[in-house]
Amino acid sequence: MTTASATAHNLSAPSPWITRWTHLLAAGCSVLDVACGSGRHLQWFAERGHAVWGVDKDIAAAQQNVPQAHLLQVDIETGLWPLADANGLRTFGAVVVTNYLWRPLLPTLVSSVAPGGYFLYETFAAGNETVGRPSRPDFLLQAGELLQACAGMQIVAYENGFLPSPDRFVQRIVAFAPALPDAGHLEMARHTL
Repeated sequence: MTTASATAHNLSAPSPWITRWTHLLAAGCSVLDVACGSGRHLQWFAERGHAVWGVDKDIAAAQQNVPQAHLLQVDIETGLWPLADANGLRTFGAVVVTNYLWRPLLPTLVSSVAPGGYFLYETFAAGNETVGRPSRPDFLLQAGELLQACAGMQIVAYENGFLPSPDRFVQRIVAFAPALPDAGHLEMARHTL
């Protein structure tokens, strides 16, 4: 997102972790932003030609800021996952989550990544209780928790540690859902760092 578009939409800048890894996504793939808030990541991906989907309990700001987004208003902590039906889960070229943690949903989110797609996740981690909020263990990832959640995926990048300005402890991951194997073609995916 450019500074001008962020200002025009009153959006905060997208997460540097998310912008750093955007180049990995297939051109034009669909992107799901979970707990999308005002739509800062929806706008970021829409500006790059991606079809964007957002889920949040309050979508009013995202509707205003990113009118082209497919938005679903639902409390994902108390209701059924809205992107599933009798045929199974809807899948996306990327699933993005920042500053949000609802552990019971992690398996569903990982399973919502289409073969050949990416899981980009960043949120607060244990240790954050020493510098501010969130401070409850329910809202803080434990060391290696995202690695466990992404078992079966190819880990492209993982970090668990402290960041300054503002002081916070974070855990973040980029994981790749391998494409379905082609019997005559076995090649390791290349993820440009």
